[in-house]
Order: sequence, then C-alpha cells, then structure tokens
Amino acid sequence: MDKGFPTNSALSIDADGTPHLKIQRVKPPPEDLKVFREEVHARMPERHLLDVLKHVHHWVPYTRHFGPPSGSDTKLSDSVPRYLFTVFGFSCNLGASETARHAPESINRHSLHRINAQHVDANKLEAAVADIINQYRRFELPACWGSDKVVIADGTQMELRENNLLGERHIRYGGFGGIAYHHISATYIALFSKFIACGIWEAVYILDALLEQESEMEPDILHADTQGQSEPVFALAYLLGIKLFPQMRNWNDVIFYRPERGCTYQHIDALFGKSIDWALIETHWQDMMQVVLSIQAGKILPSTLLRKLGSHSRQNKLNRAFRELGRVVRTLFLLRYISEADLRRSIRAETTKVESYNDFLDWVGFGGPVLKSDDPVEQAKQVKYMDLVANVIMLHNVHDLTGILADMEAEGWKLSRELLAGLSPYMREHIRRFGRYLLDMDDLPPPLTLRTLRILKNPA
Repeated sequence: MDKGFPTNSALSIDADGTPHLKIQRVKPPPEDLKVFREEVHARMPERHLLDVLKHVHHWVPYTRHFGPPSGSDTKLSDSVPRYLFTVFGFSCNLGASETARHAPESINRHSLHRINAQHVDANKLEAAVADIINQYRRFELPACWGSDKVVIADGTQMELRENNLLGERHIRYGGFGGIAYHHISATYIALFSKFIACGIWEAVYILDALLEQESEMEPDILHADTQGQSEPVFALAYLLGIKLFPQMRNWNDVIFYRPERGCTYQHIDALFGKSIDWALIETHWQDMMQVVLSIQAGKILPSTLLRKLGSHSRQNKLNRAFRELGRVVRTLFLLRYISEADLRRSIRAETTKVESYNDFLDWVGFGGPVLKSDDPVEQAKQVKYMDLVANVIMLHNVHDLTGILADMEAEGWKLSRELLAGLSPYMREHIRRFGRYLLDMDDLPPPLTLRTLRILKNPA
C-alpha cells in the first residue's frame, strides 16, 4: 500500500496522520433498465399472499417441521391450511383473533393460539426457513445479485408495548422497543434473525448466525455497519475463518498499528501510532484456539464469549490477547479499505441490501408496527415468522421472474447481467395482502326505521 500511495488519487493524509477518502461516484445504471423493469413488473401475475404461501408449500412442504413437542402426528384435521393461516396471521402481526375473523369458519382463534403455542417454536421456524433457502439456491437468477458466500448483518428497531421487561428506549433509533438483528445473504434471502434488547451492542451477536443457521449456505464474508465491529469481533471472526468487512463510519479516527516498534514507511508513516504486542498474542494463542474449537464444537456461542470480552477488563489477559489480535486484523482491513476502490464500492453496495430488507419486512408486517406479545419467546418467534414469509415471497418471485425472463428472451429481448442485477426479489406490487373486497349490491339492509326509547321520553 505504501508503494501504491502516489497513484491512489482517492486518498490523502493530513500532517497529523488523519486520512481522507474522496466520495466515490455511483455507477450509472444501464440506459434501458427503467423500460426493462416496467416490462417485467407488468408481466408479474397478481396473487394473494395466502396463495403465495400455498404455492410455495406445494413446492417445498415447509410446515412438515411443525407439530406437537412429542413428535407424534398433529391430530389436526386439515393441518396444512391451519398451519398456513397461523404463519400468515403471526408473520403479518395480525394475531390469532383478527386472523380468525377473516378466515373460514373452520379456523378459530383458539386453534390458531394452540398451534402457535404447541406446534411451532423458534427451532421449527428455523428449519422451515432453511428449506426455503435451499430451494432458492437452486435458481440461477440470485447469482446475478450477489454471492451466497457473502452475508450482511444489521439491526432494526421493532416497537413493543411500554409495560414490557425486554423493551427500552434506544438512544440511536429514538424509540421504545427491541432490536431485530438480521443476517441477509448478498442474494437477498434472509439467513438468520435474532430479537435482542436495545441496550446490547449488536456486534456481540454478529457471528452467531453463521453457526446457528441450518441452510446449505456457508458464507465466509461478513459485512456490517459501524455497530457490527470491534477489536474482539475482528479477532474471533479471523480465527473462525470469516472475513469481516464492516462499513465503519469514523474509520479515520481508528488507530493504525505498526507491526513492530521502529518500523517506518515512506508515504503512509503518519497513519500509524502504536505497535502490536506479538508476545501477548503468542503467549495466549493456545487459549484462544481452545475457545475457537469450543465454539466450532457447539459448546459455546460467539455471543457468550464476546459479552465477556466486551467488559473491557484489563485484568483478563485472554481479553487483552483477543483485542491485540483484533488490532492486527482491523489494521490489515483498513489498509485494504483505503487502497482498494472496488472493496469500498462492494461494502457500500452490499450494506444497502439489508436496508431494503428492513423496508420489505415493514410491508410484510402490515398488521401493525407494535409487537403484540409481551413474552420474549413469542417476540423471537415473531421475527422468525416474518423471515419465513419474506423468504417464501422471494422464492415465489424468483420462480415467476425466471419464467418471465425466459419468455422475454424467447421473444427477442436482449438481456444482460447488468439488467438482471437491477431486479430484486423484494417486488410486492403484484401481491394483494388484504384479499379481494367484494361488493354485493343485491344484499341490502332493511328499511331505515326510527324507534323510540321510553327512557328518553321520560327523562329523570
């Protein structure tokens, strides 16, 4: 990087060592992208959300994971429609009562409550999500949007009722509630989600998803915003074989560490401050590897370790060793970040995908922005319900898009990877969430009648 500094026109360094990067210009989209999108959207068949759930279940019977805790048969008549109405009601935040009011007579709120409480839990929802992801990966179109080796993590606030032990006011979002922490593949599909309290540093849970998710995807590149990075996170990700590429807001305020004291550079020497204590890393290397092996064996989650390391205890030498290794990895990342324009462009492009997913989830949860349950278990399930329905819609959209694009190609349309990259499985203009309203003008009320109440004729 020192040799390439004279040709790096985007980077400048102040006398005090503060680096600055020029803002990158956004690459203009293809000229015919707007016409192409309009044509694709016009060809998308209109469907009801329940039909989407039904169609995908026909292809991928994801409700096969649902059932009583005993593992025996469901003992429910028409179990699949009941499961689909349960998924629809709880994912869209309608709740059991409101869903039953608009469902057939055979579906009542008591059965929906019982199915949600006894037949569905977070692990079963994760297994259903994994089934959808595995089928999604079979299509070629998602490869135009990104690599399934890349995942993006970000949190979004979800409102809770104020009389809730888990809820609190978030200083960054400015509202009361909790955080739904999502991990989204670069191909747009939702990989894993966790519901956490507002006061927790989000980086603590950034690595859990890569170990807990059950799909066939094995991502090894992880993007996040500023909340998703710290020195211990960089170290633990490195030891687990994960490349952490966060979008750091105040990256130029971070200390760059020299590999050893007295090491100097011709052009970029002003960037560096302190040096790395390699002896500390070497002394505790075996201890750090034992921790990593425990995580890989499933004995401990990364979040458990990172919560301990986040206490900033100077007495804990293992904590100091992880932080020291994290300084090495973070310095190497920052050097790549300020010298490789393609890496910066990639990080910015990927982190915007999770923001689009958060907007998509707002559309899915049309029953209201406030989570209705005060139970932390139900709140965690609610987030996974929404992931399941979002992934179901994406799988159906990719199926429809593949057929439409094949027809357009047969008709002589000139398609390119740049045009296909301008599409997204978050399309929802063709989906009816609220059903179809029918107006029967033959079903009329009785004539308008005025009746007198005796209590009003003889006032007290």
